[in-house]
Amino acid sequence: MPQLSETIYAPELDGGQWIQHGPVSLKALRDKAVVLIDFWDYTCVNCIRTLPYVVAWNKRYKNSGLVVVGVHAPEFSFAREGSHVAEAAARFGLEYPIVLDNEYAIWRAYSNRFWPAKYLVDAKGRIRYYHFGEGAYQETEVAIQGLLRELNPAASLPPPMEPVRDSDRPGAVCYRVTPELYLGYARGQFGNFEGVVRDRPHDYRDLGPHVEGMTYL
Repeated sequence: MPQLSETIYAPELDGGQWIQHGPVSLKALRDKAVVLIDFWDYTCVNCIRTLPYVVAWNKRYKNSGLVVVGVHAPEFSFAREGSHVAEAAARFGLEYPIVLDNEYAIWRAYSNRFWPAKYLVDAKGRIRYYHFGEGAYQETEVAIQGLLRELNPAASLPPPMEPVRDSDRPGAVCYRVTPELYLGYARGQFGNFEGVVRDRPHDYRDLGPHVEGMTYL
């Protein structure tokens, strides 16, 4: 489990636009709460697959001292639009504070490089745990519980939740990873014989055959 020493203090969540239940001050939460910071993007499938766990942890532990904060760092230019993020938050049932980090101020403060990325901050304001990408859900929940018990040793906490998908269970079969796919002409790899018509509508025909790793319109 990627735990850190007790000497790395979490930067404040400054520089973004709060669109839901904010702002959140880590300094104001000292000795009062454990904070889970989730860097995400509503267009990122890996982020989307982790959200059911984040939503569940918020509901399970908010009355025990956990504060969840979603830091939305856009991967694409259209994901900078606050109304798009707000719609996605409602669709995914995200009821915790969310800040738009369109200028990557918080991202840079945490030296973050990944979507999704989760950082756990203890009641003293120190980063004690992190996880990048999908997976490690039970490990992350155990880490949450450990910091909550530091905050309140008498806390009554439930057993870690069961996986929400069979593919998240230990021993699940993992197939070869599909590489990241781009569907714009600047970076996409298209297999249509006629090529790609840029910047105007066009009707494409997929006549086959198909080559692995290519996209067909």
